[in-house]
Amino acid sequence: MTRPKVHVRKGDTVMVITGKDKGKVGKVIRVIPAKRRVVVEGVNIVKKHVRPNPQNQQGGIIEMEAPLDSSNVMLVCTKCGRPTRIARRFLEDGTKVRACKKCGEIID
Repeated sequence: MTRPKVHVRKGDTVMVITGKDKGKVGKVIRVIPAKRRVVVEGVNIVKKHVRPNPQNQQGGIIEMEAPLDSSNVMLVCTKCGRPTRIARRFLEDGTKVRACKKCGEIID
């Protein structure tokens, strides 16, 4: 069985292209390839009820980022600053890199 692939990596800057947070830009905190989901900083904020525990002595309601589907985010190019799809390019030494489809700049 093949592992599902996600087009973004941890640390990438992405833009949400659909849903309640459409248009928001944030950094990818975590990628969950098995479920094809990503957690983006400051996007898809949910309230969670937590019990008192050693980390959180008081408990209560906390706000946290929830995962969203990777198809709902688009990578933002570092050079042109626009959301773009990813092209795979090979360098002269044979290594595979990601490139912006709009301006051709290598992303990483």
